[in-house]
Amino acid sequence: MRVLGRVAWAWLVVLLLLQLAGASHVVYDDLEVEAATEAVPPSIIDSLLRTGYHFQPPKNWVNDPNAPLYYKGWYHLFYQYNPKGAVWGNIVWAHSVSQDLINWVALEPAIEPSIPSDKYGCWSGSATTLPDGTPAIMYTGVNRPDVNYQVQNVAYPRNKSDPLLRKWTKPAHNPIIVPEGSINATQFRDPTTAWRADGHWRLLVGSVARGTRGVAYVYRSRDFKRWTRVRRPLHSAPTGMWECPDFYPVTADGGRAGLETSVSGPRVKYVLKNSLDLRRYDYYTVGTYDRKAEQYVPDDPAGDDHHLRYDYGNFYASKTFYDPAKRRRILWGWANESDTASDDVAKGWAGIQAIPRTVWLDPSGKQLLQWPIEEVEALRGKSVTLKNRVIKPGEHVEVTGLQTAQADVEVSFEVSSMAGAEPLDPALASDAQRLCGARGAGVTGGVGPFGLWVLASADREERTAVFFRVFRAAGNKKPVVLMCTDPTKSSLVPNLYQPTFAGFVDTDISKGKISLRSLIDRSVVESFGAGGKTCILSRVYPSLAIGKNARLYVFNNGKSDVKVSHLTAWEMKKPLMNGA
Repeated sequence: MRVLGRVAWAWLVVLLLLQLAGASHVVYDDLEVEAATEAVPPSIIDSLLRTGYHFQPPKNWVNDPNAPLYYKGWYHLFYQYNPKGAVWGNIVWAHSVSQDLINWVALEPAIEPSIPSDKYGCWSGSATTLPDGTPAIMYTGVNRPDVNYQVQNVAYPRNKSDPLLRKWTKPAHNPIIVPEGSINATQFRDPTTAWRADGHWRLLVGSVARGTRGVAYVYRSRDFKRWTRVRRPLHSAPTGMWECPDFYPVTADGGRAGLETSVSGPRVKYVLKNSLDLRRYDYYTVGTYDRKAEQYVPDDPAGDDHHLRYDYGNFYASKTFYDPAKRRRILWGWANESDTASDDVAKGWAGIQAIPRTVWLDPSGKQLLQWPIEEVEALRGKSVTLKNRVIKPGEHVEVTGLQTAQADVEVSFEVSSMAGAEPLDPALASDAQRLCGARGAGVTGGVGPFGLWVLASADREERTAVFFRVFRAAGNKKPVVLMCTDPTKSSLVPNLYQPTFAGFVDTDISKGKISLRSLIDRSVVESFGAGGKTCILSRVYPSLAIGKNARLYVFNNGKSDVKVSHLTAWEMKKPLMNGA
């Protein structure tokens, strides 16, 4: 109780400071064309569909998370934000702070167009902590509106003694990097966190070369002021433009501890992530970085064919940072909307940030594992538990005793036999999303589909399915596990964007066990399969399963018994969220 008291007191002090400073999200009313709300289904604009514990400002458009960092006891998140409305435009760097990554207070915008090299836009970027502890923000500015000419800038805290970092200044030597030579100046953005070795700083800038080849250019500097491009890119692939690159080390010893960005060594691997502008998804590879040659090589030669994604749903423009307070690497990602711009205007909001995730390298070395930060568990309230319950083919069981519109559900399944697994169609063997679309939750299978119906109405006319389905692979290969989120029946509202999302799970289910965790948050379903091997975030807008009318079920639509060895569901409290 004494700890809780100190936390509560700390937040009270912060709120008083912010009131004195007049800090808040700046909201300009009546500057956006209002949509005709009578043309928008009431369920879309219902305030109960705003997220409860996912990061979101009180209103307006949000996109990329920028420059997350930890400074003097505070976590900082900057993000692309439109203070004038719920569609993209008028972008500034909004700024929120937290002591636990769950409760957030909004400050005034940190970076706005104010100098010639960012007059027409302050776009995404990253934070680097310098040797003396000073944070530096590197970001893309647009200095010519006619051709969308992109350059890289730097900003520093005006007052390093302020733990909230409320004011930032832009030195006169901006821009620090310009697109010289053959670089496409209209596709040149999103500098990474810098790392240091051999007396030089290095960072990456995303771009595209020869029209279709995504590239990560390396820039080097001794003084963090004058930057020179390395002759060859760190890496490239024929994928189209690379936005929001991220490059960081991970320990290869099987541990969960994160590494500071400049760390290297014999037991260190590297992750290179790129957000593909053409596909609007985030892809990554695990590989080796040669610091002398400034070259990165994926361990899997086919890795650039996009076999690995952080998340197989609504998740883009992600950014990681090293948290020195708990020695972990934390991943932020933007989740866009699943409806139209006119609906967004009517709602008054668009976009959220995914729950922060701890990321580390799987002991196999083949992929990352992701899990919601431990602080999320502090929001857990009333709970119910289900143990050793066999779900027969075609059966569903309701989880009762709590409200589930805002919940955290952890469940472990046991499959009785793999004998009935369906053969995997070779034409769909490398396309999980198409496979899920063809073999969705409503299509009876052999082993599965089994999983959860979340945000379901009383008659189950509305429901979002999060499930597994097991297929028999050719030859003697281990069974193929598909994880899928199927929102095709998530709402009765016509014309909503309701795509299925899916990924394969690299797990040996022949042992008969698999786990699932789903964070349900009113209009968000964020799920983690097999301990975080496959993750799927989906935005849904139910019309019936809202608030107290939302229900939760375990279902089995296969032909084999499935046992719920253990299920616990918690109601989730609403944290302090930027004043909303």
